[in-house]
Order: sequence, then structure tokens, then C-alpha cells
Amino acid sequence: MFEIFGKTKLNIDFIGKRKFSFVISTIISIIGIFAIVQITLGNANLGIDFTGGTSVQLQFDKPVALADARKALHNGGLGDVELQEIKDGNKLLVKLGKKNQLAVGKAAEVIPAAFAKALPGLQVTVDSTTEIGPAIGDKLRKDTLIAVAISMLGIICYIAWRFDFRFGIGAVAATLHDILAMFAIYYLFGKEFNLLFITAVLTIAGYSLTDTVVIFDRIRENLHKDLKGALHTIFNRSINETLSRTIITSMTTLMAAGALFFLGGSVIHDFAFALLTGVLVATYSSVFVASPVVIMLEERAQRKAGGAAQAPAQA
Repeated sequence: MFEIFGKTKLNIDFIGKRKFSFVISTIISIIGIFAIVQITLGNANLGIDFTGGTSVQLQFDKPVALADARKALHNGGLGDVELQEIKDGNKLLVKLGKKNQLAVGKAAEVIPAAFAKALPGLQVTVDSTTEIGPAIGDKLRKDTLIAVAISMLGIICYIAWRFDFRFGIGAVAATLHDILAMFAIYYLFGKEFNLLFITAVLTIAGYSLTDTVVIFDRIRENLHKDLKGALHTIFNRSINETLSRTIITSMTTLMAAGALFFLGGSVIHDFAFALLTGVLVATYSSVFVASPVVIMLEERAQRKAGGAAQAPAQA
């Protein structure tokens, strides 16, 4: 694989910066926890998947630009809408949020009337209408949190089986940090929390775990080679040796996510934004969170073992 940095050219003390990184990560995590609390209370910017609403699929006799459709609905008094273009057959999916809660039949009348007023001569046909009740949205919100919790438990079991329990704690700490960071960023930027965001969160969780496992593999190899070496030195050497791979993987992933963000259109804009920020956060956590947590636990275990060994002599 192409290397940006040679294995011996860099010797960055990543572990030595763990106190500074822990402060940053703690602040981010607190904001993320606050965002999750607000989501649970229903105070965040939630999509109709979580709050309930009405979805109406329309068909036009000719193509309609999303900007014109959004303007027509806004002029018709429907400002809080989500539009999704369906290119086959000049179709458009209109999702009405909590602020525009209308009965199914009324929505099928109000929306075509708004288009008829703003775009005269345009023929609009209602293909289907679907209503998502608040009870379903509440269940989806709870199921999402349960799914994230189960995934964290699965990560602990997998890493503990493949490496060591302390490595499992480090991997979960990094993955949980990434999830909380994405919630924090989305909340601070006022982005809408919907099922696409949850998809991005679970995607980044898998990406973060993969990146962390690569570094853990190198740490395990170096621990076997240099059993008497200082943990601080072995962990730093392992991170530096895999740094090229970490950066190259992140860059290629960012290129794909960037293409979606800039060229993918408004429908997946927020999803691509979550991927972009998530990859950056996951790269940071695999270096500055996962490994420092493991070495902290290892050093604590060694201190306890040393104290236990010295206790009989002192007695």
C-alpha cells in the first residue's frame, strides 16, 4: 500500500497528548448526551419519522424544479416540508412535519391547491397519501436508542474475544465517542434527526471500529515482539506505523462522501454531511481515544499487580 509517511520518519507522541484529547472528547460527549436528552424529550429538530406527519406523493405532467416546488408550498402556508424528487414519471414526495400536521384527506387537497395557485397550468395528481402517527415516531425513537446500545454491547464482546477485555473497553469508548459527537454536531448545526441520520451513525460506528481494530492489531503484534518495553513507547510506535493507512483510508472515504455532499442533491445532503463529519471524528478517536483508554487501563492493571506483589514483602 502507498505510504504517506515512512515507518521510521515519524515519531509523534500521540499517547502523551491524551490528557488534552480527553478534555476535548469529554466536552463533545457532554454536548452529545445533552442532544440525545433533547431528542428523547422531543425538543430537537426531529423529522416526521420520529414526530409523526403526513407523506403525499404527487405526479406532474411536466418536470418541476425542487426550488419552485418548495416556493409554491411556502407561499401556500406550508413552510415546514421535506421534498424528495422521484425522477421516474415526474413525481415528487412531500413530507409534512409536525408544524404542518394535516389530516390525510386535507393534505391531499391543500398541497395540489398550493401548486395550482403558484404554478398555473401545471397538472397535479395525488398518487398516494400516508400518515405516520406520533406513536410510531415515539417507538422509532426508542428503538433507535436500543439498537445503538445493543451494537455497543456487541462491539465489547467481539473485541474482548479477539483481543482483550481492556481493548474492548477502548473500542467501545471510541465508538461511543463518535456517536455522541455526531449527535452533538447535528444538534449544534440544527440538522434534522431522521432515519437517514441513524443510518449514517451506524455506518460511522462500523467505520470507526474497523479503523480502531487495525491499530489494535499492530499494538498486539508489537506487544508480543517487545514484552518488556514501555507501554507508552509500544502504543506510540504502533499508531505511527499505521498512520499512513489511517490517513489514506480517511481521505478516500472523505472523497466519496464529499462527492455525495456536493453533487448528490438536497435529498442526501444531510446524510452526506453526517458521513463527512463522522469520518473525521472516527479518525480522531481511533488515534486519540481508543488507544489512550486502553493504555490507561493497562497501566492501572500493572500498578495493581505491582502493589499486590509488594504487599507480602511489606507485611
